[in-house]
Amino acid sequence: MDLKDLYRDVILDHNKRPRNFGRLDPCDSSADGNNPLCGDRLTVTLRLAGDRIEDIRFEGKGCAISTASASLMTEAVKGLDQDAVRRLHALVHETLTSAVDAPPPEGLGKLAALTGVREFPARVKCASLSWHTLAAALAHHDTASTE
Repeated sequence: MDLKDLYRDVILDHNKRPRNFGRLDPCDSSADGNNPLCGDRLTVTLRLAGDRIEDIRFEGKGCAISTASASLMTEAVKGLDQDAVRRLHALVHETLTSAVDAPPPEGLGKLAALTGVREFPARVKCASLSWHTLAAALAHHDTASTE
């Protein structure tokens, strides 16, 4: 397996220049995420307008997959209501856990770049950490973990 298939241009771009990096202050909710296996740590802060994510940011340290996934996630969920976020999270989960040769589900947009991660099962938790942390923040829980 060639690592180039995993680290596509979009993954590299979002790792080198993460979008929505930083902390919202004030924010309506936040959560800290931890992937003990890899050492990835991040914080998601968000501002809500009713049931919709008005703004979202993340900060922390992690591997290229973790950082790129968080950056892609923040772009994808900004402006969505919580039901739409849950549906998108389910699509991402399906993408990360489906068969290696399965096509990505419809409606992923740039998030389809994460399909290469499923070829490296140990990295799935890196890609899903930001999503678990966002879910915790939306539920007003302080922490999330991939364990």
